[in-house]
Amino acid sequence: MKKIILLILTILSIGCKEQTKKEEAKSEDSKENVKIKRPIAFENGKFFEIDGKKMLYGGENENEHFDITNYLLKDEQFHYGIGREKFPALLKPEFITVAEASKVWADSTRFLLAQSGNEVKAYSVKDLTRHEIVNDVLDGQPIMAAYCILADLGAIYERNYGDKELTFALSGYTYYDENVWNGLDGFVFWDRETESLWWPLIGKAVSGPLKNVKLIEMDKDKWRDTNWKNIRENYPKAKVLKSGQDFERPTEWKKMEDITSIVENFSVQQ
Repeated sequence: MKKIILLILTILSIGCKEQTKKEEAKSEDSKENVKIKRPIAFENGKFFEIDGKKMLYGGENENEHFDITNYLLKDEQFHYGIGREKFPALLKPEFITVAEASKVWADSTRFLLAQSGNEVKAYSVKDLTRHEIVNDVLDGQPIMAAYCILADLGAIYERNYGDKELTFALSGYTYYDENVWNGLDGFVFWDRETESLWWPLIGKAVSGPLKNVKLIEMDKDKWRDTNWKNIRENYPKAKVLKSGQDFERPTEWKKMEDITSIVENFSVQQ
């Protein structure tokens, strides 16, 4: 009888292992299918040439396209291409008090917190998922709070490059590299002043006049990934990003005339 029971248990164990393997394989197939289903920009005609320049679709109007001549990335690894600033990246964010925000957020809600001098600002990841980028000023210093839900990458960056200030927004593309960030897609930024493209997963500009200029992350002791309970208990005077904001999209962008100092002082060594 004991031998029969052991035989039955062995058969059941083998069956469970086989089922687990099938489920794991199905899970991997599902992940791969998600990636395949994302619109491949190259196949959807998002790359083209104008007057000998390699261009990337940026919107319905010709002045919205990106000049990516001699860029650092690969055509086939771009996804989407919905047009620049379709996501409402904020330019002049509004804030509420901790007392007001406590009526909205649960203690476990994830936030990015930035602190400099006597000023503290908090950005919920839920709101950043909608905006992706918030151009802001902290203690007189231009900064950017950014979060990419696909790569689960959130950080606070500086926007000052010496005496120059950049304004960031979403290009409408994601990009992936199997050798970077576990092959996950990451949103591609652009800056309004030079129309360079930036890929935060490698921390630098990948096209345009600022190609190879680094994306400057704020000092680690000035920002952190935290939760609402920590903010509520330790930063009662913090300014909290107001939810539901938007802005009217511009139709043209003023370009920065002289970027020599940025290229010379902030380029990443190749």
